[in-house]
Amino acid sequence: MIRRRPGIYLLTLLFITGLAGTINDNTISKAERKSAISIMKDTYKDAVKAISGLSDAQLNYKAAPDKWSVNDCIFHIAASEKLLWSLFEATMNAKANPDKRSEIKFNDEQVINMVEDRSTKVKTSKPLEPNNTGFNSLNDALADFKTNRMNHIKYMKSTTEDLRNHVAQLPFGWIDCYQLYLFIAGHNNRHVQQINEVKADAGFPVK
Repeated sequence: MIRRRPGIYLLTLLFITGLAGTINDNTISKAERKSAISIMKDTYKDAVKAISGLSDAQLNYKAAPDKWSVNDCIFHIAASEKLLWSLFEATMNAKANPDKRSEIKFNDEQVINMVEDRSTKVKTSKPLEPNNTGFNSLNDALADFKTNRMNHIKYMKSTTEDLRNHVAQLPFGWIDCYQLYLFIAGHNNRHVQQINEVKADAGFPVK
């Protein structure tokens, strides 16, 4: 099992797509499948737990004008879930490109640690900025996030596709679709950490 950072979970990870075939045809192991489902469930629960019981003042609090609120983080998580999944689907629908595996510079653990690492700040793309996501309310964003995440978990339970030999290029380099799934789950966790940072700010409303 991959050992994630202290305070996060123990896991090996995997990703999800599902076309023709039987579950025994899969190129992933039972342990990988189980771990992938587990992390996707756990990071979803962490996001919901992080905002549970917060007032409007707390949800909209910003430590500074250029900082994100809790609401902003959820909008971004929900929009990113959809966009990253679109990349995954496009990569899986394209012809397998195992020749690109030589371009992959990160192992699975490095992918998840890299995206979760809040010590490195990265400016998001315009479409994923909270004001550009198209969500009108927190409830809208949460409903969209839940629907997509549950579909991704369901997909993982029955996928038989070759996740390792479909390789995608992200700004930081090449990763396979197994690793792209890790990235999606880790991205969720990254912004749950950000939510907890907002809540820990000295000016965060008491209620």
